[in-house]
Amino acid sequence: MAEIILKEITKRFDKTIAVNDLNMKIQEKEFLVLLGPSGCGKTTTLRCISGLEIPDEGRIYIDGEDVTTKRASQRDIAFVFQLYALYPHMNVYDNIAFPLLTQRVPRKRIKEEVDRAVKILRIGHILKKKPRELSGGDQQRVALGRALVRRPKAFLLDEPIGTLDAKFREEMRVELKKLHVDVGATTVYVTHDQVEAMSMGDRIAIMDAGVLQQMGTPTEVYRYPNNLFVANFIGSPGMNFMKCKTYKKDGRVFLNILSVDQSVEVNERLQRLMTSKGFLDKEVILGVRPEDVILSLTEKADYVTTKVYVIEATGSYNIIDVVLDSSEKIRVRTLSTVSPDINDKVYLNFDMDRVSVFDPGTEESIKN
Repeated sequence: MAEIILKEITKRFDKTIAVNDLNMKIQEKEFLVLLGPSGCGKTTTLRCISGLEIPDEGRIYIDGEDVTTKRASQRDIAFVFQLYALYPHMNVYDNIAFPLLTQRVPRKRIKEEVDRAVKILRIGHILKKKPRELSGGDQQRVALGRALVRRPKAFLLDEPIGTLDAKFREEMRVELKKLHVDVGATTVYVTHDQVEAMSMGDRIAIMDAGVLQQMGTPTEVYRYPNNLFVANFIGSPGMNFMKCKTYKKDGRVFLNILSVDQSVEVNERLQRLMTSKGFLDKEVILGVRPEDVILSLTEKADYVTTKVYVIEATGSYNIIDVVLDSSEKIRVRTLSTVSPDINDKVYLNFDMDRVSVFDPGTEESIKN
């Protein structure tokens, strides 16, 4: 398996910059997820790694070798697309064996490699079937098997389960992660689904408008987003944002929520951070995950007074939307046993150990 390094990669299509000065190091045997909205540059990045696109600027290294201008066939990479492109006239065995047949590999070794892939993917019962007889999940396994038999340096997967229904997607997430562990392959996986990214990736690289916004473990990008884009894109439900102004009173630092002119006190960590970064008596954006909002049904000192707008019961927990004012709503995740009525007054505070604070000018986290 191989380490993949991208250095200052830029790719343009006419006047559109699809990937802009991208630097990235994908570690050997790592499962890296490229995540972002449509048009962010993730698929173009994958195609540059594979050799299907040649970058206009920058260099690509696979296992220490500069492959920037090499053809896809010279890179020892297996690419699995969203559309499986199985040969309809061949059965499953022949589809999986085909890459080795084209390389004139001896038939004994072909059988060994196909048997190995079939065992890993648990598809021995469908080897004689044609693609039209298979479910979407089985077609996906066959496409992966065709990639596995080549024993490539890296696997590149471009939204491979995007066409499956919700149940199959959940099953295939588990299967793909297990496959990665079993094979030990360096894997780069493209998706726009942040649930897929969070559940599958060793690390996640979040892109927007061709620019890498943040790269880190699922916990790092969720708990410590670099900027408003990452904070808003990661999480379901997404992070809440409130415009605030900081001020100091009696040696304590507060955040005044501008939409309701009510204040909450910050902890010592945030007090030191905002003081050292020069954010006292300035506007900031407070970011709070729904599960980090503290909701009380009874009035408490230093809590913000709000009103229940709507309740979404999911079974294991409730999502309660509360209104700060006519235009600003906060989403709160609570136990399923917490179920106030619509229009009831409720009172909020925030877990200050887990909130994020952003500079409204740069949209960057002030921790940076």
